[in-house]
Amino acid sequence: MNKLPLPIVSVIIPMFNVEKYIEKCIISVLGQTFKNFEVICVDDGCSDNTLNILKQFTDPRIKLIQQQNRGLAGARNTGIQAARGIFIALLDSDDCWASQKLTEHVAHLNNNPQVGVSYCASLFIDENNNIMGTGQFPKLTQINFRDILCRNPIGNGSAAVIRRRLLTDISTTDREQGRKYYFDETLRQSEDIELWIRIALTSKWKFEGIPTPLTYYRINDGGLSANLNKQFASWTLAMSKNEQTNTQIFKQLLPLARAYQLRYLARRAIRSGNSYQAITLIHRALFEQPRILFEEPKRTIATYACALLSLLPRSVYNSLESLAMKWLRQRTYALDIKEI
Repeated sequence: MNKLPLPIVSVIIPMFNVEKYIEKCIISVLGQTFKNFEVICVDDGCSDNTLNILKQFTDPRIKLIQQQNRGLAGARNTGIQAARGIFIALLDSDDCWASQKLTEHVAHLNNNPQVGVSYCASLFIDENNNIMGTGQFPKLTQINFRDILCRNPIGNGSAAVIRRRLLTDISTTDREQGRKYYFDETLRQSEDIELWIRIALTSKWKFEGIPTPLTYYRINDGGLSANLNKQFASWTLAMSKNEQTNTQIFKQLLPLARAYQLRYLARRAIRSGNSYQAITLIHRALFEQPRILFEEPKRTIATYACALLSLLPRSVYNSLESLAMKWLRQRTYALDIKEI
């Protein structure tokens, strides 16, 4: 058998019991207009039908690695260590991409040698792959440490394409096991933001985004509200991992970062139907750092208003939300989304 040529991009897909989503995810990768890639699927202890679905794909660019469960960070580390590409594209198995995703990121990185992390705007999709009319449209240029700490412009785990050289620069090695660590495997959540903070603090690589929404990020808030406190605790732990690197800047910015994170969790609580938790979280955010009301008045006031409105009967709130989403869809950046 002829050995496949070295790929330009290695796509890393961690998998843990994702039988409902993996087919759509893989199809979106194989449908890329940029063809010189490999797909490294890391089975992180699947016990459902995920692997049988994956076996239906016979494309030689797909490689399967199996391991005992190590969590998302551990699965990504395994995939990155096995990767052969000069660019590493992260894709969570419940998300998918627009067909021109890799084409645009490869061009972006090739044209901007100082950029180490290329990311993009994202559109939200629901459980049935429907565009929800909203998304993440972050700051794209002139990204500084404050942006990374407080607002995380990368947004989600499927938006970034990273230079392999950058990951090599910030990695650590377990010499006994010969295993490299890029993401912090002690974190089961917020491992993304910990990595971005570490890159921003310890390297000269730049973060820069692409305005086109090229990532479809799945919103699944079922059962999430019970885990919001745990999620905030994980985020707090991720912050502490790098705090000693620059105590002064953390002392200055961490209250603001906490406020933005609490506001984000309040929105998640609203979507999951936990009105009282949403109100508690937005109050905590404002108490932590009232400056968010002046820095982003529209979004902060909207979050507070939605938290209060969510106290209405669910049918009434859903009707109001539906009208709002219809209005937003008419104003959302339009893509050719036939593949969704």
